[in-house]
Amino acid sequence: MNIAIIPARVGSQRIHKKNIKIFRGKPMIAYSIETASKSKNIEKVIVSTDSKEIANIAMEFGALVPFMRGKELSDNMTSTVPVIANAIKMLIELDWEIDNVCCIYPCTPLLKSKSIDNIYELFNSKNEDFAFPVIQYPHPILRALRMLDSGKMEFLFPENELTRTQDLETFYHDAGQFYWGTSNAWLKHKKMHTDGIGVQINPWEAVDIDDKGDWEKAEFLKKLFQ
Repeated sequence: MNIAIIPARVGSQRIHKKNIKIFRGKPMIAYSIETASKSKNIEKVIVSTDSKEIANIAMEFGALVPFMRGKELSDNMTSTVPVIANAIKMLIELDWEIDNVCCIYPCTPLLKSKSIDNIYELFNSKNEDFAFPVIQYPHPILRALRMLDSGKMEFLFPENELTRTQDLETFYHDAGQFYWGTSNAWLKHKKMHTDGIGVQINPWEAVDIDDKGDWEKAEFLKKLFQ
C-alpha cells in the first residue's frame, strides 16, 4: 500500500499556527490533504501531529490520525526522516502493510497531485530509495556575489566573472514540497536527498512560506494560477 504522511506539529516560530492558519478560505493543511487525496497513487492520507486541534481539522478534511506524535519528535530541531520513520512504525504496529510513503509538507497550497503522480512513476520505475521535486536556481550560482562591509561586491568564484551565464553548469535546490520513499528507506533513516533522485517541477508550484511576505506571495500565486 502507498500512503501519504503529512507532518504537522503545533509549533511555528515565525507564523503563528501556520499549518492551520486560514489560507484563501481553508486551513493551510487542507490543501495538502486534498492534493494527496486526489493522487492516483496514494491510498490513504495520514497526518502526524502533536496537536488535537490540528488532528481534528485534518480529519475534517478527510485525513486519518491513527496516533498522536510524541513530544520528543515535535520540537523545532527534529528533522523529517525520524518523524516519518516513527509514523511508519506506529502504523505497522496497527497491522498496516506499507510499501511506499509520500511525505508531504503541510504548507504546500500550490502543489498539484499530477506532480506527485509524475514523480511517483519515475521513482517506481527506477526502483530508487527516494524521489523529490527540485527547482532550478533562477541565476547561475557560480556567478554568486557577496557584499563586503564597504559595500563593494566580489565574486565567490572569481574565475567565472567573465564567463557567460549560458556557459555555466545548471544547479538545483530542493523544492521543499514532498518526498516519495520506500518504507524501508524511511525506516533505515536513509538520506532523502543523496539517496534519491531529483525531478524538476515548475517553480510556481513551490513557495517556501516562512514569513508574512511568503504567505502573501503564496496567496497571490494561488489566485493567479489556480
